[in-house]
Amino acid sequence: MKIGYFAPLPPARTGVADYAAALLERLRAFGEVVPNARSADIHLYHLGNNHLHREIYQRAIAEPGVVVLHDAVLQHFFLGALDESAYLEEFVYNYGEWHRGLARELWRRRTASLAAQYFRYPMLRRIAERSRAVVVHNPAAARMVRRHAPGAVVVEIPHLWEPAPPPPAAEVMRFRERLGIAPGDFVFGIFGYLRESKRLLAVLRAFAAVRRAVPRTVLLVAGEFVSRDLERAAAPLLSTPGVARVPWLPPRGFDVAAGAVDACINLRYPAAGETSGIAIRLMGAAKPVLLGSGQENARYPEDACLRIDPGPAEGEMLWHSMVLAARFPLLAREIGLRAAAHVRTHHHAARVAGLYWETLGRAATAASASPG
Repeated sequence: MKIGYFAPLPPARTGVADYAAALLERLRAFGEVVPNARSADIHLYHLGNNHLHREIYQRAIAEPGVVVLHDAVLQHFFLGALDESAYLEEFVYNYGEWHRGLARELWRRRTASLAAQYFRYPMLRRIAERSRAVVVHNPAAARMVRRHAPGAVVVEIPHLWEPAPPPPAAEVMRFRERLGIAPGDFVFGIFGYLRESKRLLAVLRAFAAVRRAVPRTVLLVAGEFVSRDLERAAAPLLSTPGVARVPWLPPRGFDVAAGAVDACINLRYPAAGETSGIAIRLMGAAKPVLLGSGQENARYPEDACLRIDPGPAEGEMLWHSMVLAARFPLLAREIGLRAAAHVRTHHHAARVAGLYWETLGRAATAASASPG
């Protein structure tokens, strides 16, 4: 079986590119997989929510295959890829003519597209109806797809985790020393592109209170701002005692920084049906992770993470969970070890690639049997 493979790949600075590269190598253990193949028994398309996926989306519609939804909300993709007329028609296709006025209002207010209202309209119908199968990574994404296309073939495959040797302890220690982190300090880390949905302001405010309760704590904020409004709002809090700041990190630098933290904070609200690759990597490295309590994270065992409810309880739950981890580092370590055991069992790249290969095989068989 020959697979056509369509995805952004490194050096593109996205989590989807890293994921796609790792999966590509693992799939090649099963058979022929050709990036951007002109013809194949079945195509595999990786779709995300930015301009890197524009041509991939167009091809997935023109030549249906198996689609991987890394984001189950394509609303922002369409806002960036379409003009007003095309956006209105796509919205109406998804939700009906009676919603045309709403679509027009969303388009006109698109500079505020990070507001929760935009996440309520994922706009998945066309890609779900056209595809031979839709791969998602969690129950929230599966629910979104089925709501838009009840007849779609939806396959939930765990997010891939690629094992890698930990960075040398001396390198991790030097990284901490450069940031002024003392031995014995408990370090929380936020990683990835920094946008409003990562809840950075809420975390910074909670950390200020945590540090009053547990002085020997540090918050490492590692990543690139993609929202200038958020960057301006966060600037005063980023300069407060105990907050360490580093920019975007290449893969090796990320591994060192991940090794330097004692816990990771990975919140998403509003959520887009995505499973965080950063959370998976930190869990695989036996770090406890503070996660949102939505369906996106429902597959993780209760004793393998710390869950934070979005909404009014968020700040208090953040404070309690961070103080618990910092005051009881052995407990935090135990949570991390349970997370690692779960990830290594269910998310290991070899197992995940096998599930993809089975899905692709079924889709190829169905495609060859269908008329035309």
